[in-house]
Amino acid sequence: MNLSIYPPAIQSLLSADRVPELGPGRPNAAVRSALDALTVEALFAGAPIRRPELAQCCLAGLWLLHDFLDKAHTISQDIAAAEGSYWHGIMHRREPDPSNAAYWFHRVGQHPVIMQLVDQAPTLGYAYKNPFEFITFCEQVRGTGNSDEELARRVQRLEWDLLFAHCYGEATG
Repeated sequence: MNLSIYPPAIQSLLSADRVPELGPGRPNAAVRSALDALTVEALFAGAPIRRPELAQCCLAGLWLLHDFLDKAHTISQDIAAAEGSYWHGIMHRREPDPSNAAYWFHRVGQHPVIMQLVDQAPTLGYAYKNPFEFITFCEQVRGTGNSDEELARRVQRLEWDLLFAHCYGEATG
């Protein structure tokens, strides 16, 4: 991920070293105050926002990246766009609540990020087909501590990076 495309207010929150758990994880208390203080205006460094709902998606994504699932859920569930459903689906997959995750991914439908995952996940060693098979894979490997769990975590981070970049770019046009 090229962090330089994002304003300084969020660059430090996007460390590529952070590869969240497949499950809920433990909230990253070290960034809590930065997330609490983050506004849409700071997130976009004053750039005009064409799609406010996608700006909100970016906020949901940042909370999710740092394992604040409740806050990510609160934000994403109120976003009617497919991207809100996408963040909501990821949150429920991590909760873990696979049937609820599948429900939200059905609401996403065809999405450019899914196609990017189909193209890019094989570079990590995973043949991504669709979010439903990925939910199943995550359920199978969560908590095993083996290389498949690590692979699923890296694919999940790729998914996060692609969805965040998509939302960020579409929010400002």
